[in-house]
Amino acid sequence: MRDPDLGLVRALGTFMLSCAVINVIVGGGIFRLPAQVSGNLGAASPLAFVAGALIIIPVTLCFAAAGSRVGATGGPYSYLREAFGPLAGFLSGALMWICNVASSAGIAAGLADQAGVIVPQLQGTGPRVALLVAVYALVIALNAWGVQIGGRALVVLATLKLTPLILLAGIGAFFIDWGQIQLGALPGFAVLGTSMVAVMFAYSGVETALIPSGEVRDPARTVPRAAFAATLVVVLLYIGLQIVCQATLGADLPASKTPIASTAGALWAPGFGLIMITATLSMLGFLMGNLLGSSRLLYALGRDRYLPQKLAQLSSRKVPLFAILTHGLLALALSCAGNFEFLILVSGGANCLVYLSVAVAAWQLEKRSVRQAQGAPFALPGGVVTPFLTVLSMLAVLSTLKYGEWAAITVAMLILAGIYALLRWLSAPTLSAP
Repeated sequence: MRDPDLGLVRALGTFMLSCAVINVIVGGGIFRLPAQVSGNLGAASPLAFVAGALIIIPVTLCFAAAGSRVGATGGPYSYLREAFGPLAGFLSGALMWICNVASSAGIAAGLADQAGVIVPQLQGTGPRVALLVAVYALVIALNAWGVQIGGRALVVLATLKLTPLILLAGIGAFFIDWGQIQLGALPGFAVLGTSMVAVMFAYSGVETALIPSGEVRDPARTVPRAAFAATLVVVLLYIGLQIVCQATLGADLPASKTPIASTAGALWAPGFGLIMITATLSMLGFLMGNLLGSSRLLYALGRDRYLPQKLAQLSSRKVPLFAILTHGLLALALSCAGNFEFLILVSGGANCLVYLSVAVAAWQLEKRSVRQAQGAPFALPGGVVTPFLTVLSMLAVLSTLKYGEWAAITVAMLILAGIYALLRWLSAPTLSAP
């Protein structure tokens, strides 16, 4: 395959890419999710994260296979475009970007709200907006400075936020009441399904972190290794945190607004403040990874002329500066407005649809023996079995969505399809398969 990203710098190795994946997955959601899952499943709540792990592993295998065969910037957009043509690529890429803008704005708003709890002077509208402007100015500057600087920042943030969480999950296991956990109390499918939508949202992120494949060294080798390493770390961490939270707080867990911080505080008084700081760093790391991946998605859409080509222009530091500014400033505007429930509503279901599509694309790419010029691609374990299991699991999770969530996703897809049709009618972009 030809390399459409010759102007980009391939500076991301396995370690940096793993940190990018972890930073996007371990965002702000995990710091609140244990309480929500416990409210649904009670003493059996760790089962939700175990079930989520069983689902996310085949998903990761499909991403590893597709990413090892298609090294162009764009992630799922590029996989779907290569496998099924421009319409599938455009819909998946545009839908992913909309969800990423909403998730970035949501995490930034959560960061501002949390800062207001720690520093009451930041609760007013003016100080809150000023804080958000400062946060986005920082993450935009780090990303604009170059992919190497952005990658190093991701490594630092991943280290700072993972260390306290790993210590809490590991050490906390020796100081908890295991009687608060009843893994044998299996919940019904409907109850488990409700929790799984939230758990899959917590596990999501690999699709965004793998977008900048055009800046990855030896993607055929690096993408599978980074995806596996990051997923393994996150799975073990999430299961451990839910066990420690459930066993420590017990019946008080569902009502907690800061479940992980409260758990740390119950085990060690200064732990509450430490985890609150960790949550802040985690959210900042998410914003960094989200901007890194999402701006490259805009770059890919501009590169292929789905969107204005200016989005694909590279700065003197070899980064898509206009795409970085576009994503960052739009997310900043949404975070300041604070009203983005609609996009958050569809993000979980939309991610499952993307996962389902990538599973089918991975099988199609392997069937057609699509590969990069260098490096042997990662083969799907069991052949068609892995994508088949992914499709089944995604359909099972999607079956738990309510009418309003399906309606929101359908409307978004119809709008995107209309945009695609309009662009073809105007004959402005070149919408042809590579």
